[in-house]
Amino acid sequence: MASLSTTTTARFPPLPPPNPTRLRTRAQSIPQPDPPPSSLTGTVKLAVNDERTKRIAKEVEKMKRKEVKERKEMKNAKVASQKAVSVILRREATKAVIDKRRRKGPVNSKKLLPRTVLEALNERISAFRWESALKVFELLREQLWYRPYPGVYIKLIVMLGKCKQPEKAFELFQAMVDEGCVLDCESYTALLSAYGRSGLLDKALSLLEEMKSTPGCQPDIQTYSILIKSCLQVFAFDKVQSLLSDMATHGIKPNTVTYNTLIDAYGKAKRFSEMESTLLEMLAEQNCEPDVWTMNSTLRAFGNLGQIETMERCYDKFQTSGIQPNVQTFNILLDSYGKAHDYTKMSAVMEYMQKYHYSWTIVTYNIVIDAFGKAGDLKQMEYLFRLMRSERIKPSCVTLCSLVRAYAHAGKPEKIGGVLRFVDNSDVTLDTVFFNCLVDAYMRLDCLDEMRRVLEIMEHKGCKPDFITYRTMIKAYSSKGMDSHVKELKELLATVKRPPLERNKPDF
Repeated sequence: MASLSTTTTARFPPLPPPNPTRLRTRAQSIPQPDPPPSSLTGTVKLAVNDERTKRIAKEVEKMKRKEVKERKEMKNAKVASQKAVSVILRREATKAVIDKRRRKGPVNSKKLLPRTVLEALNERISAFRWESALKVFELLREQLWYRPYPGVYIKLIVMLGKCKQPEKAFELFQAMVDEGCVLDCESYTALLSAYGRSGLLDKALSLLEEMKSTPGCQPDIQTYSILIKSCLQVFAFDKVQSLLSDMATHGIKPNTVTYNTLIDAYGKAKRFSEMESTLLEMLAEQNCEPDVWTMNSTLRAFGNLGQIETMERCYDKFQTSGIQPNVQTFNILLDSYGKAHDYTKMSAVMEYMQKYHYSWTIVTYNIVIDAFGKAGDLKQMEYLFRLMRSERIKPSCVTLCSLVRAYAHAGKPEKIGGVLRFVDNSDVTLDTVFFNCLVDAYMRLDCLDEMRRVLEIMEHKGCKPDFITYRTMIKAYSSKGMDSHVKELKELLATVKRPPLERNKPDF
């Protein structure tokens, strides 16, 4: 949000200006020395000139020393800069070797800089480029200075779990064992998380039993929390209760993260009785206090259901208990008020965020842009879009879809053309969802030629049409009796995969 300018008041008043008359009177009151005799005037002048010469000589010598010091410092800075550039060039050269290996095959280099190889590995792990990360890890293991370190393996296993590559994660786990790394609860939990994220609950649960029978690898609260979340993602509520009972048997108490996971999942599944009982159980625990995530999960549950008054009462109670909201809290309130078409309260939340300097995120902008677009307030929507760009927040496909839908409902195809011009001049990564939104908009506006050209744009952007793309276009051409186009698109429709009728898991 645009920052509000604040004026700072001086702590002390400025001093009064000097009074010339007062200064002159004071100067006159100071006794003046008697003038020297005339016979001594020449001697005094010579003494003064001699002192002035000495003073000038000292100043010149001081300036020379200062210049010598500055030249020395400049030379040292230049040498340091050259050394820094040399180090950077060596690192870049090492990275080039890594990239060359990745593109063109093996490179016989076993003396690469440790820091550079590890930096390259961390960059790929952070970006979830799992294939490239594994190749860099292979290069790491070939170095003469390499020693097995469990922390690197665990980082890679966690990344592979997030990338839904449980088989690769298991291979690394085995390599970790083969290299003699000592297994502990953290390493087992990383592999268990990889199985859980991919929905392989049977393997995750069997790994839990293996942990129980392995000395030094007993599961902890983090292990159970990850496994509980994995079960909740596929609506396996019965297994969740079994895990909670198992925790109680082994004397492991749920922590705030465990309770928050349960409350959030029960809320999204609209199982409000379980959500309420879990919250009450959490409040009964002495060392497990609710936090802002507890508040956000509760508010989201009631807000999504449209129970605005209940949501507001919960918000007041959480605040009274000392829990302060964050930006995500206000995003939930904005989204709930927008879905309830309560734009007055929505604007009040926006003003509150501005007044108390809560920085808007891309989620905030996407919520308010979509809400005002659905309300038909294009002026406010466009103002927020301009404000978003002025704040240097890069729009996403969600932002662009909201704009396209709003212009389609308002019957303004020329405005959609403006969105496409913005896309051409930006580096926003487009996906099939955006193009499907574009196809649907042109269908509603009866602009079939523009709708057809969307396929050309998708091909140019390297994005493939899916089942929804072709179905929407078939519906448009069928309503106009354009059978040849319908036949062509039905042939293309047979080449793409049909989406599942129901989601296997909620969007956590």
